Amino acid sequence: MPVSDGRRPAGIDPRAPRFAASVTAVLLLAATFLALIGSSTARATASFGWFAYQPLADTDVAFVGGSWLLPSLSIVQRAADPGFVLVLVIAVLFLWGVLAPRTQPWSVLYRRLLQPRLAAPRELEDPRPPRFAQGVGLVVTVVGLALHIAGVPWALPIAAALAFAAAFLNAVFGLCLGCQLYLLLQRIGFFRPAASV
Repeated sequence: MPVSDGRRPAGIDPRAPRFAASVTAVLLLAATFLALIGSSTARATASFGWFAYQPLADTDVAFVGGSWLLPSLSIVQRAADPGFVLVLVIAVLFLWGVLAPRTQPWSVLYRRLLQPRLAAPRELEDPRPPRFAQGVGLVVTVVGLALHIAGVPWALPIAAALAFAAAFLNAVFGLCLGCQLYLLLQRIGFFRPAASV
């Protein structure tokens, strides 16, 4: 088995990123649900006089400027949305996975609790594609967070749902979209090919 520094294997157990994707998918599913029922998708209602008691017409589905609640909230109120808070926590975990993947909570949990109970992996994988995938998840969630803070309705649940779909595909089918993007960028010369693992 090749080694990178004389002590640790050059590759990682391919089951570790899949385990992390499983936990992340559960968190992202909860975040998507919270974002869908929170201020990001809520409609504004009139809060004064006779208008406060008038329902919106059921047939009126066209977007009307100012009909969403989110733009009328303060930045503090937008940041206090439970969906925003959970997506922020997930974004921090993605950042942790990019900066220090070995100390990221899901990696530590896998190494300490699950890996000792499993047989050794048949082969190791290059750690760079999963790390890049964490960066892609970070970008998607940060864009959703930034747009939510800027008052863009639906941005947060859409970003959370996109990140959930990617994590779900990795967890259930072993299809890492961020890893595939990394390999595509490597083929066109954006990244150097990996040394033999």
